[in-house]
Amino acid sequence: MTKDMASYLLQELMQTAFSVCGPILLTALAVGVVVSILQVVTQIQEMTLTFVPKMLAVTFVITLLSNWMLGKLIGFSQHIFSLAASF
Repeated sequence: MTKDMASYLLQELMQTAFSVCGPILLTALAVGVVVSILQVVTQIQEMTLTFVPKMLAVTFVITLLSNWMLGKLIGFSQHIFSLAASF
C-alpha cells in the first residue's frame, strides 16, 4: 500500500464518519442550545431537563436516518473490501 492509497482511505473513512455522525451530533447540539436558553430564561436548573430532550431527539434522528446510515456504512465497507481484494 502506498502513501497515496493510505491517504485516500483515511479521507474516505473520515468523510463517511462525519456524514454518518453529523446529523446525530448536530441534533444533540441544537436541542442542547435550545434547552439551555430555556433554562436561562426560566431559571430552572434541573439536570434531567437537559438530558431527556437530547436523548429523545437523538433517538428520533437515529430511527429516522438509520436506513440511510446503514447504507452509507455498507457502501463504505464494500468499497474497502473491493480495494483490499485488488492487492
